Amino acid sequence: MSANIFRQHSAPSPQRTIADVLASYRAGSLTPGKLIGDLLAQIEQSDRTEVWIHRVPAKTLRQQAAALDLMLQIKGEAVFESLPLFGIPFAVKDNIDVADMTTTAACPEFSRVPQASATVVARLQQAGALLVGKTNLDQFATGLVGVRSPYGAVRNALRPEYVSGGSSSGSAVAVALGQVLFSLGTDTAGSGRVPAAFNNLVGLKPTRGLLSSSGMVPACRTLDCISIFAHDVADAWRVLQSAAGFDAGDAYSRTPPMLGVKRRGYRIAVPQKPEFYGDDNARLAYEQALEKIAAMPGVSITRIPFDAFTDAAQLLYQGPWVAERRAALGDFFDTHNEAIHPVVGEITAQADKFDAVDAFNGQYRLAELRREAETLLQHTDLLLVPTTTTMPTIAAVEADPIARNSQLGYYTNFVNLMDMAALAIPAVWRKDGLPAGITLIGPAGSDHLLAEAGAQFQQLLGGAAQADAVAATPLPFNETTVKVGVVGAHLSGQPLNWQLLEAGARLYASTATSKHYRLYALANTTPAKPGLVRSNGDDGAAILTEVWEMPLRNFGSFVAAIPAPLGIGTMELADGSSVKGFICEPAALDNARDITGYGGWTAYLAAKI
Repeated sequence: MSANIFRQHSAPSPQRTIADVLASYRAGSLTPGKLIGDLLAQIEQSDRTEVWIHRVPAKTLRQQAAALDLMLQIKGEAVFESLPLFGIPFAVKDNIDVADMTTTAACPEFSRVPQASATVVARLQQAGALLVGKTNLDQFATGLVGVRSPYGAVRNALRPEYVSGGSSSGSAVAVALGQVLFSLGTDTAGSGRVPAAFNNLVGLKPTRGLLSSSGMVPACRTLDCISIFAHDVADAWRVLQSAAGFDAGDAYSRTPPMLGVKRRGYRIAVPQKPEFYGDDNARLAYEQALEKIAAMPGVSITRIPFDAFTDAAQLLYQGPWVAERRAALGDFFDTHNEAIHPVVGEITAQADKFDAVDAFNGQYRLAELRREAETLLQHTDLLLVPTTTTMPTIAAVEADPIARNSQLGYYTNFVNLMDMAALAIPAVWRKDGLPAGITLIGPAGSDHLLAEAGAQFQQLLGGAAQADAVAATPLPFNETTVKVGVVGAHLSGQPLNWQLLEAGARLYASTATSKHYRLYALANTTPAKPGLVRSNGDDGAAILTEVWEMPLRNFGSFVAAIPAPLGIGTMELADGSSVKGFICEPAALDNARDITGYGGWTAYLAAKI
């Protein structure tokens, strides 16, 4: 294994993923102890000392890895079921608490040592992940550039003279350099997305409240999200599954209903006149990515005016929301003003220009803009934008820090204000050799839809196949559900299975009916469908069935789409339990073929080939 164990410096070479490492653990070709040993050697040999603010002592980390080695020897494959992130090294941004490790938010005078870890950190460690340390950031998470820190400007992982993006700069660069496999950032105005674009990563910014913010130093508490950096969408989604969940200790935690995934193409909105501030390489990279996506089967592109989104973005730094950053610092802003980075202090001081009347008027204006945006997007599945407008050098940002920072937030600042989810993915590389990214944006609760679409797009743009795996692993239900038995065209891999997926359903069990049914191939149906009928005598048989679980809120629309002669009734399963399931009107059997002997629809179809 090379000194750089996760990536080669000759980007864009494929990166080693969480799935790769777990597969190596299973195969016995790698252990957590060996991985951590190589990783620590790599970090020590690196000249990128600005990436880290605190690290877990090497001795402690080696002991933790050795304990996992022993666990793997004793439990074998079972460890991967109970610990989905077994032995996976990660980092957290240093505005997120880790028990007994100093939290600075990139301001040493602000430091505190928490007794408990942030809820998200604790959940990841409970899933088997190994914490390597805490990373540098734009001070108090104020900035999209990665240079506003007393611990040093975090240089870009691929081109050190360029900015890494902020505020989650160290978290992104640690992943991009291969020093960890994933990391946590935070995102208020784009801090979990801009660094992803600049370092050729995936940046997952979930629906607000989906990840607990307990144990996070707030920037704008009503808008903040903990975010995830990884090399591909499947890795980021895997981490989200371990970290997500309601937290009663976080007043802003919530469990929003999830939209289903799309499997028949996408209706995509894009800006009518995209802005790049004169950066033709950025414009061309976005156009090339959009051209590839538009050529996918079933994809339609709608160009929409973007004023509602840019007007909302202006509220974040030129409106009363800047006062929320001042509120997050409390008395520290007055008592330790000299300790605050000059640019951060200048931005935060703008709070003095606003009062309570401004705050309410800002809320009214935002509500108007949100309604306008909802109208623009009502017939689309997602909004697709460049992640950033341009990619400046560190020198350019230092020469004009506020204006350059503002340019980088053109496509990011509105997202949390409008209560949307977002997923940034690598896209077509710029002609000058710099990375570029695109971001998928959807309403609150669209996280799974965006992840499945992002996985498809990342594969299209040069990544690995991962969309099916993402689609098959939704987040746990947090609402009332109903189970539906299917026997024909709605089975996995069959032509109407998309109706279940788009209704937010997931496969619950593969089983069979009780021995009281007969199955018929119906005539003149498109696509071909079977009819299931309960037998009145002893001539019935067990028929292969899949049971799917879907949100109750979508059950009515799913049933309404079922054409005659089929309908939904009650289906008895082999174990004696009952679920809602497809039934057939008796009159449709007159010209139907009895296929009961095949034991199921897929066996019948296979026999016809």
